[in-house]
Amino acid sequence: MLGGAVVGGLAYLQYQATQAGNYAVDVLKKGGDWASQTAGGLFGGAKDIAEQTRTGWERTKDGMGIGDWWRQHVHNDGTASGVGEGSGGPGGEPPKQSRAAAPAVVGTGAALGYTQSEDDDRSGEEAARDDQMMVLTKKMIEIRSMLQMIGKSDTLLLPSIVVIGFQSSGKSSVLEAIVGHEFLPKGSNMITRRPIELTLVNTPNATAEYGEFPALGLGKISDFSQIQKTLTDLNLAVPASECVSDSPIQLSIYSRNVPDLSLIDLPGYILINSEGQPPELSQKIDDLCEKYIQAPNVILAISDAPSDLANSAALRACMRVDPRGERTIGVVTKMDLVEPSRGASILRNRDYPLRLGYVGVVSRVPQHSGGIFSRSNSNFTDSVTNNEATYFSAHPSEFGSSSELAVGIRTLRKKLMRVLEQTMASSLQSTSDAVQQELEEATYEYKVQYNDRPLSAESYLAESLDAFKHSFKAFAESFGRPKVRELLKGELDQRVLDLLAQRYWNKPINDLGPSLPEPDPLSALPKDGLDSVYWHRKLDASTSSLTKLGIGRLATTVVANALQSEVDRLIAESTFASHPFAQQAITAASTGILNERFLGTSDQVENCIKPYKYEIEVNDSEWATGRQEITSVLTHELKACEAAVKNVENDLGGKRKLQDVVGYIDRIRKGEVVLEGNGVGGAGGFSAALLAKGTSPISRRYEQFLTFYLPHLGREALFLRDRATILRMRIAALKSTQCSNPASKYACPEIFLDVVANKLTSTAVLFLNVELLSEFYYNFPRELDRRLGRGLAKSEVERFAREDKK
Repeated sequence: MLGGAVVGGLAYLQYQATQAGNYAVDVLKKGGDWASQTAGGLFGGAKDIAEQTRTGWERTKDGMGIGDWWRQHVHNDGTASGVGEGSGGPGGEPPKQSRAAAPAVVGTGAALGYTQSEDDDRSGEEAARDDQMMVLTKKMIEIRSMLQMIGKSDTLLLPSIVVIGFQSSGKSSVLEAIVGHEFLPKGSNMITRRPIELTLVNTPNATAEYGEFPALGLGKISDFSQIQKTLTDLNLAVPASECVSDSPIQLSIYSRNVPDLSLIDLPGYILINSEGQPPELSQKIDDLCEKYIQAPNVILAISDAPSDLANSAALRACMRVDPRGERTIGVVTKMDLVEPSRGASILRNRDYPLRLGYVGVVSRVPQHSGGIFSRSNSNFTDSVTNNEATYFSAHPSEFGSSSELAVGIRTLRKKLMRVLEQTMASSLQSTSDAVQQELEEATYEYKVQYNDRPLSAESYLAESLDAFKHSFKAFAESFGRPKVRELLKGELDQRVLDLLAQRYWNKPINDLGPSLPEPDPLSALPKDGLDSVYWHRKLDASTSSLTKLGIGRLATTVVANALQSEVDRLIAESTFASHPFAQQAITAASTGILNERFLGTSDQVENCIKPYKYEIEVNDSEWATGRQEITSVLTHELKACEAAVKNVENDLGGKRKLQDVVGYIDRIRKGEVVLEGNGVGGAGGFSAALLAKGTSPISRRYEQFLTFYLPHLGREALFLRDRATILRMRIAALKSTQCSNPASKYACPEIFLDVVANKLTSTAVLFLNVELLSEFYYNFPRELDRRLGRGLAKSEVERFAREDKK
């Protein structure tokens, strides 16, 4: 539940701040106050937005002289007029800028793209208002980051700016111009395959710029080329057969030169699938974009100027989800590639009107820069803005101030900030109410769960350890003798199949010469098995191999590996999954106990099965059980064999080709086709001339095909065919009346070997349960207490608690 997760995160953050045992309720109250302040610290928690805004202005009005001016822009009912409505002060004059306004100007000047060499053309109240709104946006983005950190980002819908458009429409150039660095993946054949959730954080007092991947834990990356490489690798990790994944990549960029924005870059729309791309790719991209452009998100619809807007997939998608154009900003890229008059007419578009309007950009570094984005932020940003300024100022009649057209990356930055601020401000009420409701519900849950006990690092570790031991107890109750018997019997069944294949079934195809007749074929076993010394010795040797393969070590290894695997699974499903220190301690505890008991258990099991190495008696009940079990095992093996034949058939290109290849090999082995020399250089190791001498047109028709596939797939197909035939024959024999009693053990060796495996399993399980399982179940929880409980120093407990960022 969101409430529990949010409050859990808030409680832990509060613990880090106080380093003391504050009560959970106090933490929740403080967390609730923080959330309320975040949602309306500047605007009164959304209930008195205008009143708090007025208070913020009152704090700076002495230095700025805007108190009267602001009152003209706040309605008597307590609501503020829209952003950007009016720009003059009393008497139509803008308010004077004083020294108190200077920090405000500096605070957002760089974020809006003003350089130190340029004059900020904003008035004092505009700069102060931008700073106030930037703080609001920053707080809302902090809420989003916290929700993402605890995996609950989908519960509270906070607005983002979603960037959509055709591939090669200039989406990447626009985003990189906003950030000031080349960092997005580039290349052919659709590099962007996952949504990129990009969070820009303005750090006015910082000089360094860096990025972070919160979900990956790579730390601060100041080299933006490394960020680009990481993004490329994460996108290319999506298989080419899928091309698109809805699993987002989270990236945060911190810089004094970026505004506080929350952006989502999506894969570009396509018209035609490239070679190797799935046919449903276009629809998958449409569905992914449709998912992200729903309310309350703002849509940044990218279209390039040389293309007709009527063909813009981005605008068509916007019209479906935002028919009135209230949440959509149109961006027209590559303005310098069309005639200025046509570019101006595109921005004045009346066929596809948007209430937030269109912005025309060039957003490209000029050719003389070498065609590569500079790694220096100032050079890159200056190059883009200067290049745009040069182009638009060269056509004042089309793009001058009198045209009232919005052009340039700087204008786009400002519009994005204002639109996102307004959207987030309108979401304050619902966000505050939702957080407050969840906090109240979680407060009650924590009172019930913790009974007002202090929440500290020690209690967090103790509760995590108790939960893990509870899960381990549930596992121990389910993993007893029946489960151990199932595991060990399954392993011995495979060993029995190996012995049967080795001593009874295998007919290896060492060469493709004529096969020699077998002196004792398996088909004669039902008739000769009872009296033939040959078959008697085969079964005796097989039984000896089974009992002397090292049952003690095999059984102990199987059970120990299963126990360790279950411990690893329990770790992955517990809170310890995010604690490397605890994972290492738990793994060391389990492996230590298992290693300590391994040799003793192996010896005990081996000693107990010694009598079966000399004599094995079988009664009717054991024989009937073994007959039923081995029949099931052989049936399963037959199905696996048939599935393997089907795979070979698919590799060869169909059932007809498989039959031709197998038939061709059969004719060779029967002597119908003669082998020339050593057979090097032709199909299946035979000369090409030989293929033309076949009695059937297959040799000529499939000569080239057989040259490549016959040596490998042909032999495999023939082997699988023979094995399936043998399995069917032996299953039929086991079901016959001849194999109904132990007296026929030499004619039915499969049943006798399965009975032996059952006896070995039953004996081994008894001692495994006593020597290994019971000891492990008793000692493991106590070893956990020693390593993670009372045995830890306070500093180690603190380190454990700090490992979980949540």
